[in-house]
Order: sequence, then C-alpha cells, then structure tokens
Amino acid sequence: MKIGIRREDKSKWEVRTPLIPEHVKPLKTKYNIDTIVQPSPIRVFSDKQYKESGAIIQEDLSQCQLILGVKEMPAKFFRKNGSYMFFSHTIKGQDYNMAMLQKMMELSNNLIDYETITNQHDRRMIFFGRFAGIAGMVNSLWGYGKKLEAEGIKNPFREIKKSYQYDNLEAMKNEIMQIGRDISENGFPPDALPLVCGIAGYGHVSKGAQEILKLLPIIEIEPDQLFELQQNGFHSENHIYVVIFKEEDMVIAKNRNKEFLLQDYYDNPEKYESKFYNYLPQLSILINTIFWTPDYPKLVTKNKLRSIFEANPRQKLKVIGDITCDIEGSIEMSNRITEPDNPFYLYDPIQQITTNNFKQNGVMIMTRDNLPCEIPVDSSTDFSHILVKFIPQILNAFKNGKMHKALLPEPLQKALILYQGNLTQKYKYLQEYLTK
Repeated sequence: MKIGIRREDKSKWEVRTPLIPEHVKPLKTKYNIDTIVQPSPIRVFSDKQYKESGAIIQEDLSQCQLILGVKEMPAKFFRKNGSYMFFSHTIKGQDYNMAMLQKMMELSNNLIDYETITNQHDRRMIFFGRFAGIAGMVNSLWGYGKKLEAEGIKNPFREIKKSYQYDNLEAMKNEIMQIGRDISENGFPPDALPLVCGIAGYGHVSKGAQEILKLLPIIEIEPDQLFELQQNGFHSENHIYVVIFKEEDMVIAKNRNKEFLLQDYYDNPEKYESKFYNYLPQLSILINTIFWTPDYPKLVTKNKLRSIFEANPRQKLKVIGDITCDIEGSIEMSNRITEPDNPFYLYDPIQQITTNNFKQNGVMIMTRDNLPCEIPVDSSTDFSHILVKFIPQILNAFKNGKMHKALLPEPLQKALILYQGNLTQKYKYLQEYLTK
C-alpha cells in the first residue's frame, strides 16, 4: 500500500505538511505502507529529511491509494477513482471551491476532509486550530503595539515580532514571557488603560489565543464586569484584562421575551441578532474565533461600528484579529485576505474605507486565512501525530484497489464528503451550492 504527500502550492507561505518525516518510517516498518512525497523547495521539512526517513521522492503519485495534502488541490491534479484527504473548504458551500468539488465528482473521487473527522460527541479530532489561535494572538499583540506606537504611545508590545518571524513556538513564547515580565514590573502606559482583550468563542482556536495571553500577567473577568471596570476607575496597570464571550453574551433573541437557549440558537439562528456592539467600546483588542455561516448574525457590522466611533472617535478598540476570517462575514469589515508579512490594514469606521496608514483613526483588522503556516514546524508536527494514527485505518478499507466505505471507522465515515464521486448523505445539501 502507498500513500502520497502532495506538494503545497496554493501560496508561497504554505510550507506545512500533513505528515512529517518522523512518521514515515513507522508506517513502513509497522504497517508496510510506503510514502511517496512530491519534491518541494519550500516545505518546512526538506526532501532530504523525507528520503532519510524512507520516503520515495518523486512527482508521480498515481500509484498511491491515498493522497494527503493540507490546502485545496487544483482540479487538474485529480485522477479518476482517486482518494484524497485535505482541508477542502467546501462544507459551507464556499463558491470558490465548488468547481473543484464538481471535478472530483466527475472523476468518481473519494474525499475525506480533516475538518469533518469528529468523535461520538461531534468534537473535531484533527485540527490546526490551536496554532491559528497562537499565531493570530501574537500578530494581534504586534498590531496593537504598532497602532499605539503610531499614535505616539510607547508600549511593551513594540518588541513583539510578527508570528512568522519566530524560528519556532518556543522562541515565540520566550519573548512573550519576557514582555510579560516587563509589564509586571513597569506597567502599561496610562493612555491605554485598562487594557482589555476580548475573545469571541471558546473552542480550539480560542484556547490557542488564551495560551499566549497566559504568558502575560492577566486577570480574567466576565463580560458583565467590563462595564464595572470602566466605570469604577480601579484597574491595574500591570495586568491585561481578558474576557471570553460565549453565544449568550454575543446574541439575543429578536423576541425579547424569549430566553436564550443554545440549541435553539443553533437550530434557528435567524431568530437571533447580535448584541455584541454593547461590549465594543470596552475592548482594546477583539479576537474573533467563532464558527460562522451566513445563517448566523454578524458579530460586528459596519453600521454599528460607525455609530460607536461617531459617538466617540477616540475609541479604546484598536485591533480586531479576525482569525475566523470569513470575508464580509461575522466581522463585516473583513474585506480581504492579508499576508504574513503584512497582516493588518486599517479600517476607518466613519468613512468606511481601508488604508495602510496606521496613524489614521480607526481599527486595525487582521484577516489571515492560514495562520498555522506561520508556525510550520510545530503545527505540522502536532497535526501529524494525530493524522498518522488514521492512515492504517483508511488503507485497511481498501480491497481490490477500491475504498469501501463500510470498512472505515465511524469518524472517517462521517468525514467522507464524496464516496465514488457521489455526495454522501450527510453532505447532500452541497448539491444546492453546486447547482448555483
């Protein structure tokens, strides 16, 4: 049996790999699975490292029963009756990937999407989310430091680098901890107090962001305490206040007599609207990590943000780190994808225009769609440690050269978007998007 690792080419920044060299050898010795790797000049693990681990380096992956990737694959890459495993970004009906999905259907392909591998509690089992949160939080602290500096306020965060500029996660954390010691000893500038970071969401991405914040001196508070913090004037200059927002904090039923019920919100999102704008004037940094589709209310809209800035142009809110990164989605002013070397643009809420001039009044917006690639060694290693356990299970489902759905374990059956070119029952709804 053979698996293939496709070369990533969607972006010059995408240097991750789904399976690291360390896991190639045990697949061969324990399960007799060969690994064929397409050569790549940018992959974070070199061709030489793969070869030394026993992989075959070549362009042709046609012999492979299963081909692994990270990001979407071009339509011309797929071959008839092939089986593929990658982040397809199709389950929301993303229009930019419907042509790819259609091509895979025409070629009778099998598609397993990492994003949809879940356990019996419907919790994701394999993900890069933690690293998206880590990189997004570091970038947001960098952006906040740059915004204050542009306004003439010296601050400890000016020492932070963009996340891709660190050699690894350890180096990143060591520098953040050093800055935390500086804040503990010397405090933060009075003009920026109280410094409050709000995180919308509490999943894997949120936990990654919190992992970075916990390296700094923080005080965790509840959403309602934000208003007390602002009103009583008693706040620490040596701490960052952190608040985690859950669904009940962010939305309210349109029928004000109806109490908030989480399952009802999931089932009937159209009956709810955002109330998040109440918190915005209290925040210095907003980190957005929520799962969002167009059925759900937007978290921050252009009009609400404009009304807040019209009431007081010198708002505390300086940065929105939109890790969710749905264009014009939950953060409506997220209007383009940014790059690791230039992760932010400035949004002027009153004129509703964007600029690269951080000195102008407004909010800095980060919209990065592949943040884990900024910590490629650590994120690939963590991901591979989980993925390698699934590989033998998938190949065991092949008989006479074909994958048999019934032989896949349940988490992988649930993740099978296409089986022999047909949408599986769970994903039949995508036909509507394909038709459009």
